Amino acid sequence: MQQPLYILAEGTSRTRGRSAQDSNIRAGKAVAEAVRTTLGPRGMDKMLVDSSGDVVITNDGATILEKMDIEHPAAQMIVEVSQTQEEEVGDGTTTAAVLTGELLAHAEDLLDSDLHPTVIVEGYTEAARIAQDAVDDMLLDVDLDDDLLQKVAESSMTGKGTGDITADVLAKHVVKGVRMVHEDADRKFHREDVRVMTRTGASSSATELVEGVVLDKEPVNENMPRAVEDATVAVLDMKLDVRKSEVDTEYNITSVDQLTAAIDAEDRELRGYSKALKDAGVDVVFCTKSIDDRVAGFLADAGILAFKSVKKSDARALARATGAKRLGSLSDVEQSDLGHVDSVSIRKFGDDELTFVEGGAASKSVTLFLRGGTAHVVDELERAINDSIDVVVAAIDMGGVVPGAGATEIAIADRIRSEAAGIEGRKQLAVEAYADAVEALPRTLAENTGMDPIDALVDLRARYENEGIAGIISTGRAGEIGDPVEHGVIDPVAVKREAIESATEAATMIVRIDDVIAAK
Repeated sequence: MQQPLYILAEGTSRTRGRSAQDSNIRAGKAVAEAVRTTLGPRGMDKMLVDSSGDVVITNDGATILEKMDIEHPAAQMIVEVSQTQEEEVGDGTTTAAVLTGELLAHAEDLLDSDLHPTVIVEGYTEAARIAQDAVDDMLLDVDLDDDLLQKVAESSMTGKGTGDITADVLAKHVVKGVRMVHEDADRKFHREDVRVMTRTGASSSATELVEGVVLDKEPVNENMPRAVEDATVAVLDMKLDVRKSEVDTEYNITSVDQLTAAIDAEDRELRGYSKALKDAGVDVVFCTKSIDDRVAGFLADAGILAFKSVKKSDARALARATGAKRLGSLSDVEQSDLGHVDSVSIRKFGDDELTFVEGGAASKSVTLFLRGGTAHVVDELERAINDSIDVVVAAIDMGGVVPGAGATEIAIADRIRSEAAGIEGRKQLAVEAYADAVEALPRTLAENTGMDPIDALVDLRARYENEGIAGIISTGRAGEIGDPVEHGVIDPVAVKREAIESATEAATMIVRIDDVIAAK
């Protein structure tokens, strides 16, 4: 008699066929449903409390999914979709997650109708190609001037806790900041050149744009100057401390003269750091490593302002802003190794002190200094500002802009349905299902705005048919059908392209899974 052959470890679970597909699809739909109500300018926030009691209040899709601590492998793929969207274009994370969930929901209906998963994948892939063509056709033939970019930034921030009163002010700061560091097309844009610093204690309207770098650092010695004008800057990647041998050594001191000589040698070495910097004409030192207290005292006596333990990212920003080189040694320091700024000053905010480095000589660098009444407010404001910076850069660098407010999605769905008629076989059903999934986005926008989603979708289709553009416009506490371009609701085309691509890839990958083998 044949004996059973076991190839899996004891305790391993296995789910196959339709059961595996149903489980994965349900998990993906549940994740998408969790962020659906946050979509749009009237989207709601989520309060997330972790096991230690820390609270995050946000409606940013990527943040919500990251903090939810999702374990299901298929659901985790939806999280990865939002993370990819965030990394590539900085916004549209909720759109990508909701679209993925809708594609899975319609795939479930198609599976119930006995469509093979491969047919669904082929149909979705074909529909995604049509969708990308439709997005390209929706590109606005406009100049990307500051007014237009401000609308892009404001559209990204609307509904993210910034407040309608200050959104336009914040958008102006964002566009001005990006323009300052990105005005030269030949110069590569570094994301770190537009930095964000937050502090509580004032309203969000007190946010300011600092033309330079803001550091959460205090001087290493209280006797150092609090402000330096027209400053020469050195950025050091070394310790200003007594050098230590690379091997274990032991010194036997047998007399007071030997001890005095050792102390004098150590003192000369420490004073040498201060002398080398003073002789080079350095006014301000930013050091990524430690500074000995005695060196700090010598630097203070020389009138040099110094900061220690500066983060690597801050050191890079300072080097680019001031034109300084990051030095690993103080031997043979030349003027070309040093940078220059208009001013370095220490300002006090509540119990904290911040360092403002303004007017870098070599290149532009700006910091958006955000204020808010509470920590939760400034955290959400920081997320909104970071997204708006990314979308402004995406609009400049990645192909332009398209109408927002669901108008592009309506155009995509219409194009897919019109071309689906020319597709033969069962694949046509999957292509049409893709159009229905895309239309779920404007339908969700309408629902979150307070409109009847069915009536709104019908009106959107009719107006698009007549005028070629139609979106959900939020007015006060209600919503209406209108032209998003006239109302200044504009999105970067890169956001739409990335959402379609990543959502389609994730959905088709999940649909193709028919066997789940889980270790104990």
